[in-house]
Amino acid sequence: MADLRIFSYLPNPRVWKATVAGRLCGATVALRGAPPGALQDWLWDFDARPLTEEDRAGAATGAAREVEARAGFRGRLFKTEAFLRAHPFGTVPAAFDPEGSTGIFESNSIMRAVARLAPADTPLYGGGDAYAAARIDSFLDASLVFARDSQIYLLSFRGDGPTPAIRESAAHAFATWMTGIDRALAAGGGHIAGPDLTLADICFACELALFWREKTQQPALRRAGLAPVLNDSLETVYPRAVAHFGALRRHPAFAPDLEPYLAKLEADAAAQ
Repeated sequence: MADLRIFSYLPNPRVWKATVAGRLCGATVALRGAPPGALQDWLWDFDARPLTEEDRAGAATGAAREVEARAGFRGRLFKTEAFLRAHPFGTVPAAFDPEGSTGIFESNSIMRAVARLAPADTPLYGGGDAYAAARIDSFLDASLVFARDSQIYLLSFRGDGPTPAIRESAAHAFATWMTGIDRALAAGGGHIAGPDLTLADICFACELALFWREKTQQPALRRAGLAPVLNDSLETVYPRAVAHFGALRRHPAFAPDLEPYLAKLEADAAAQ
């Protein structure tokens, strides 16, 4: 039995925060899901699965609820009452304890849950040092500002494309975030929050991997008359952060998730 089960659209670099953490601390994480467009034909539940006719009928009897899709999804979604009790905001990724009774939401919190399943002295989340853990939390919280603007920006490509204002907000959030990461790495500890590989490094790698999707959107950016945020100056402006990302994507705990995903994005970008 897995220590944690996650239901999400796949592939999803934010979910990989938990799977990478699991490889590093020995926790077992089970993923269940489908591409975003397919999740409207799934029952959102601890036992998430493709919808059956019985599941659709359950929406009429109260066993499940049919709700209007939002936050990047379209159409109608079917969510069980148990799912909504465990996940009151009704979003994915949605994590559960092994019994399905406790819901954990938001990717950084899901990642923290995995780290808490490790032995207390594991350095992944500060090794039992309250100050070290709080410093790691600081980096995770700082990532949320970038994550919000990056999601708005990336989702805009699924519609009419980004406006100059959306692109500028994403670029500003990216610059602020990457400047802080680069400065933290300049301290010489070897990793973002100090000498050990921690949740701060995992969050950084997965959020940047998600933003790497911009590389496949060059035609849409050209049509909008906008320059990419991920431009040729990255290595010059953020040399430590870019080098750290390159090392993390090849790390044995990261590579099974990140490397195939990033390689495909880079191949698709080269083919444009």
